[in-house]
Amino acid sequence: MDGRKNIKIALNIATLLVTAVFLYWGDSVLSPFQKRILNLAAIFVILGASMNLVVGFTGMFSLGHSGFMCVGAYTAAILTMSPESKELIYYMEPIVPWLKNIEWPIIPATIMGGIIAAVFGILVGFPALRLRDDYLAIATLGFAEIIRIIVTNTISITNGALGLKNIPSEKSLLFYWSFCIITIIILKNLINSSWGYAFKAIRDNEIAAEAMGVSVFKHKMLSFTIGAFFAGIAGALMAFLITSIDPTMFRFLFTFQILLIVVLGGMGSLTGSVIAGIIITIAMEWLRFVERPMTILGMDIPGIPGMRMVIFAILLLVVVLFYRQGLMGTKEFNWDWLLDKLGLARNRERGIS
Repeated sequence: MDGRKNIKIALNIATLLVTAVFLYWGDSVLSPFQKRILNLAAIFVILGASMNLVVGFTGMFSLGHSGFMCVGAYTAAILTMSPESKELIYYMEPIVPWLKNIEWPIIPATIMGGIIAAVFGILVGFPALRLRDDYLAIATLGFAEIIRIIVTNTISITNGALGLKNIPSEKSLLFYWSFCIITIIILKNLINSSWGYAFKAIRDNEIAAEAMGVSVFKHKMLSFTIGAFFAGIAGALMAFLITSIDPTMFRFLFTFQILLIVVLGGMGSLTGSVIAGIIITIAMEWLRFVERPMTILGMDIPGIPGMRMVIFAILLLVVVLFYRQGLMGTKEFNWDWLLDKLGLARNRERGIS
């Protein structure tokens, strides 16, 4: 057993080293567009994994992720913008004095974006998590819209509907995928801990979990708050990637895209969220041609904005109706499976020889 454990540790270290080398190589070789797609994939993986914690592992049907993402994006953007940029952008109403001269580095601002989003998660979760199922979904969706409306109307803090521009830019693959990998490692260890077992118990049977001594509300709050924290981290990363944000970005449509990742990958599988997050991000860019004018069999078809989301909606319906487990179901990739397969192959070779 110790030998297998050491092999798995070595494989984990080797995988991280190979990933780091690939990301370093990608920063030097890949085009800006290719790096942007990969960075966007890292953000969607974080969003999918954090929502899976809430929906897939704890069984809470929450639709508030876009609101927490909005909080993280605005927090990180305001903290990192230079005083000159703030003075230039806030022309309708000056920014509040206590934020005017603040200019943080990107990494601390990203973490603070997650912390403020987690605080909002506590404020939203305290009343909303007393509800269940569809009622919880409606409540969290409503709170997400409330957050967006607050951002739109607090002009002296967020610049209102005009949004924020000239946000510091970060294009490095290492930056985004480091946050992504750390997120997956933290969530994996959390799910494999006693807290994770409590989350799954609540998902499977809330009444039985409470009868076994699990504090249902406390664990729901913990899961919801952690999910909000990582949604805020993803929002901050999005702000640094596109360098311009406004409240219309964080409508329910964003939550729908994240939910698609969770359902397609498998509710209750971090591995599925990683795979589906990458696939959906690449597909979103590849399917842009369906929104442009085209000629099929001699017929001119005009470009229809939003057709990509129609395709994704159909895909979601197909998965829900015919393949409810998604790509991975509740399974996770682990080295034991690979080692067992290799061991089986070696045994067969020995048998043949």
